[in-house]
Parts: sequence; structure tokens; C-alpha cells
Amino acid sequence: MIRRFLTVLFLTTTLSVAHAGEGMWIPLLLKALEGDMQAMGMKMTAEDIYSVNQGSLKDAIVHFGGFCTAEVISDQGLILTNHHCGYGQIQSHSTLENNYLEDGFWAMNNSEELPNPGLYARFIVRIIDATEMAMAGVTDDMTDAERQSMIDKNLGIAEVAIRKEDWQEVMIRPFFKGNQYFAFVTETYNDVRLVGAPPSSIGKFGADTDNWVWPRHTGDFSMFRIYASPDNRPADYSPDNVPLKPRHSLPISLDGVDEGDFTMVFGFPGRTDQYLPSYAVENIIETIDPTRIAVRERSLEIIDQYMRSDAQAKIQYASRFASIANGWKKWIGEVQGLKSKNAVAVKRAYEAEFTKRVNANPAWRAQYGALLPRFEQLYTEIEPYAKQRELHNEVLNRNVEIFRVASLLDRLAQRYENNGAAGYTAYKARLDGYFEGFYKNYRPEIDRDVLATLLQRYHEGTPADWQSAVLTEQMMRQSSADYVEKLFADSRLTSPEGLTKLYDDDIEDAIEHIDKDPIVQLYRALTENYNATVAPRYSELNDEIDGMMRDYMAAQMAVFPEHTFWPDANSTLRVTYGKMMGYEPRDAVYYQPQTYLDGVIEKYVPGDYEFDLPAKLIELYEAKDYGEYADDNGKIPVCLIGSNHTSGGNSGSPAIDASGNLVGLNFDRVWEGTMSDIFYDAEICRNIMVDTRYVLFIVDKFAGAGWLIEEMKLVHPKK
Repeated sequence: MIRRFLTVLFLTTTLSVAHAGEGMWIPLLLKALEGDMQAMGMKMTAEDIYSVNQGSLKDAIVHFGGFCTAEVISDQGLILTNHHCGYGQIQSHSTLENNYLEDGFWAMNNSEELPNPGLYARFIVRIIDATEMAMAGVTDDMTDAERQSMIDKNLGIAEVAIRKEDWQEVMIRPFFKGNQYFAFVTETYNDVRLVGAPPSSIGKFGADTDNWVWPRHTGDFSMFRIYASPDNRPADYSPDNVPLKPRHSLPISLDGVDEGDFTMVFGFPGRTDQYLPSYAVENIIETIDPTRIAVRERSLEIIDQYMRSDAQAKIQYASRFASIANGWKKWIGEVQGLKSKNAVAVKRAYEAEFTKRVNANPAWRAQYGALLPRFEQLYTEIEPYAKQRELHNEVLNRNVEIFRVASLLDRLAQRYENNGAAGYTAYKARLDGYFEGFYKNYRPEIDRDVLATLLQRYHEGTPADWQSAVLTEQMMRQSSADYVEKLFADSRLTSPEGLTKLYDDDIEDAIEHIDKDPIVQLYRALTENYNATVAPRYSELNDEIDGMMRDYMAAQMAVFPEHTFWPDANSTLRVTYGKMMGYEPRDAVYYQPQTYLDGVIEKYVPGDYEFDLPAKLIELYEAKDYGEYADDNGKIPVCLIGSNHTSGGNSGSPAIDASGNLVGLNFDRVWEGTMSDIFYDAEICRNIMVDTRYVLFIVDKFAGAGWLIEEMKLVHPKK
């Protein structure tokens, strides 16, 4: 099985790319794609992009906190990422007196840079094909559980056996749905300091109205610096640490790119599911996304009302609102895109051809013939369970904040039950810091209103035979608003003082108070009911689907040798390449691929929290005081789009030109193409980037932080 798969992999990686821009490629395997990339205009070699023998582009790419990407832009460890990626850190340093979200922040020397406990920057040192190590002893007659147990054992051995330095780590991840494995040797730096961020009126300009929308005019960037020990190795924060000396830093182009020019995005895309069967895509369109959208829509309405009327709430809930809204709007666009491009019909036509080829080959018919019919059965059966799972997760795990506290306290009580006082004390020490940060930005009246609304939706949306008896009884006796009002009045969890009183008790008293707290009791009742009625069958069906997806992935690669296959994103380092390109979202409408500062001014609405602008930016525009950052037409470029295939996690990824220079900073996708995680369409799938000339203009002319420009390498590759 393994030999057959590797042969197929070799064949597919030597084929040309079907659509310019499609695919998220493992840097180690780029040699096979070098010719295609150069035919599109790239002037580099695969060795320039990924090398273990010399500094290469991959040595400037950073996994930022595990949730975004950043890039090194100076030989002093300066890194660039999105404003929304650094939002949590900017928020944590903000107060009403020093509102860095509102006013921006700029260090004017190294001593003013702000530390961020818990934030890390991770580099990939080298990548290794670990398939043979992972699959040792795996046979076709094993059950899925036996197979995974053997692989897990092998991976534990491989992580120890792979050569690395003492300060390095090894992580191994599955690819092609578990048919192949790659190991990543990494270096992680834990001293990452905030250097600069524009005010939200620049870094978040357009806010939720413009989110996922083109044309875009957002200066979505922030700057941090990586610090290392005096010997340039990873170290925890210390005043004695010094700026990192990187293996490579990206030069920054002052020429930008023109329509049709080669572009490459290098980063850590989160997750894609490009090879799902049609039944899964239909389930997403009809069930999964609508359930998520409905819950978040109500949550956002309530938070927005408070933020618009309360300046303190606006600071406290800015990051949370943006996080909830980001998924909500993305899923709306995803559904619309999948429908407009007839994704289900396209998938079914593909599956019809798959079935035709399989039936024509006796060996394939025996091995793969039952896959699609079984998928249809499984997705029909899992649909109500999947819907309830999404409803449960959105209410209990994502939109109601106090349930996060209840969840952690429930886990604390479990630690005591399982491990006694020692387990309780150790876990409580981990929670103390979290709760301090939680209550800093917590407003119980907002959370109360969110819970009252969502609890009603949760109860009404749950089938009768799956409803919690506790919740049903309460909802029959009173309105959800009255019920939640009493919950919050009687609970200790709604304030840091109440939680401290609970914590100050001795362990047995604290456990008793946790057990009696009404919010903890509600959380437990809903969770236990869900775990009894929905979770077991959902897990059983989903496990079978996952196992079949591994077989279906291998089957597609065998049955369609003429197709190009790339491994779905899984938060590992990837390269995607395409061109700077506009697109036509609907009849008679064509979007140009570049926006300018003129468009920012056109959108300006004084006093509006989404479209207001700093007075200084308007003054610079009116005086045309652009320095060296204007293009040949004397205009300041702001954003651009390209056909690069990106996903969540690519936020902050560098957009690189044909010669390896930084030209943009990826931060979004166009709304018509948010479906690209599931179904890439070259006509409308576009990634959105901040033009680096706008970044430099804001840093230098607006912020007056020219000392940062001095440590960068600015180039004119077209001149």
C-alpha cells in the first residue's frame, strides 16, 4: 500500500498545476514545480526558497503564536504580521489612558518595545519525509484503531530518533489524509516584543463592513521583534536578551507588482478540505454553516449594541467581536460561493467519472467501489448529529464566555477527584493567570444578554428527545431572560471577587462551592446530556468517515493520475503561487487588483467607528507628502489581490515577488472566494494583501518611526 501511494505521489508532483494559484505546496517538494513557477515569471530556484545548506526564504518565515504567520524583515529580528494577528497583544497593553488600539503604538527604540508573555515565534529548520518511519509495521488488514496505535508508537520513536540540536524540537504531521507523514525540525523563540501598530482606524479600517470584501483599504499590519539569548538561541524573556540575528530576512520592494506579475505566499495555512465528497459539501451548505451563522448573528447583534454605546466595552470586546464576526461573515460567503459555483454538482460530475473508471477496473472496483455509496449513507445519518454538535459548540464553547470559566472549574474539580489535592493545586496554579486576563475584559451584563438569547435558541433548536431535562424544566417555568438573570445573580463566577472568594476557601469547600454554583450546574447538565445523546454516535460516524477519507484520497490519486494533487493544509509550512490578478465577480463587473490611498479618503466618514481616519493621515494625503513610497503615478498603493491559494493561518504571510522581495502582507480573501478551503475556483478565488509601500509610508511618514526603516533593506528590482 505504501509503495503504491509513494509512486502515485511522485507522479502527481511532477505534473503541471491545473489552475494558476491552486495548491498549498510543501517547500521540500518544490523542485518538481520549479519549471512551472518559472514559466509563470519566477526568477528564483527551488533552492532559493527552501534550503537546509544555506539561508533561504523559509528561514524568514515565522509561525506567529501558532495562529498566524509573520516574516523577518531586518537582520535585527524585526518581524511583520497583521494588525489582527497582533490584536490580542495590542489590546492587552491598552488602557483608557494609553489606548493603543485607538491611537496606535510605536516604540522609538529597543527599550520601549513591550514583552508579551505566552507569545512565541517558531521557525522551520528542515523538513523530512517520515512516511517510512511512521508506517513501519502497518498492514492492510489492520483495523483503523490498530493502524493508528502502530503509527502513534512509530511517531514517538521517530521524534526521538530524528537528529536535532538540544534547543530544537521535532513535530510530525500526517498528509494526504494520513497516507504520508512529514517531520519538521523547529526552533521556538519565546521572547517576542511589540514594536509598533497603527491605530485601528488604519489597521482595521473598514472593520466588519469591509471584512472579506474587495476593494479593500485596510493597513492590516503590526510589527514585533524576536529576542534571543546572547548566543542567538531561543530563550525565555530576559532583559539580557538581544535582537535575533536571523538566517535570512526579506528585502522589501519599493516597486511593487503589476497585474500579471508572479506572486508567492509563504506561510502556515490552517486547514483545508479540498477532497471532500459531494455529500460532505452539501452538508456544509445546508446544515453546518447555517447553524453557525444563526448563532453568531444573534451574539454579534448584542455585543455590537454595547460597543456602540460604551467606550470601555469597545476596548474590552473589540478583539472578541472581531473573532466572532470573522467566522460568521466567512461562512456566509462560503455558502454563497459554493452555491454560485455549483460546487455540489461539480463534485458529483467528478464522482461520476471516478465511479466510471473504478467500475472499468476489476481491482479498483473491489477496492474502491463501495466508497461513495457508503459516504452517502454516512452523511445522511450524521446530518442531525452534526447540526446539534455545531449548535452545542457555538453556545457552550464559543459565544458564551462564562461557560469557559465553568468548563475550567469543572475540569479543576475533576483533577481533584482523579489526582487529589496535588492535582487540584497544580491545575489551579495554571488557571490563576488565565482568570486574571479573562476578568480584565469581561462584562457580565453583555454575557448575560448573550446567554439569555442563545439559551432560548439552543433549547428550541434541539430535538425533543435530545433536550436536557434540566433546561426543559427551567424554560417551562420562566423566560430565558429571567432564568439567566437569576443564574448570574446567584453565581460566584461572574466577577473576579466572587471567584477569589471561591478560591480562597480550602480545597474541599472550594469543590463544594463549584459543585453548587448554578452556572457550573447548567454547564454540566447540558454537557452531560450532549455527551449521552449526541456525542457517541457522532464520533462513531465521524471516525468511520475519517478512515474512509484516507482510502478515498489514495483512490483519487490512483484513479486520476493526470490530475495534480496537493496535501490539504494542516498548519504546516506551505508555498502557494500565482499572479497579481483582478477578477469578475458578476456580469459586467471587473475588480482591478490594486487600491490606493485615494480610495481610503473616499470611504472616510468622520466619527464612524469603521471608516473614521486620523487627522494626520488626511493631512499627509492633502499635502501629497508620500516620501519615496508612491508609485510611478505619484499615488500610494494600499492593497492588492492575487490568485494565491490561502486560508486561515496565512494571515500575516509574506507576498513575495519573482525575485524573493517582499511586496505585500496577506490578510484576507475576497468574499466570493471564501469557499476556497473546500472548493478552489481560479476565476474568483483571490487573496487580499497590504501593499508593503503602504506599510512603509505609515511607519515612516505617519508614525515617525524612521529608525525602523533604517534597519530594513529597501530595493528597486524593476529599476
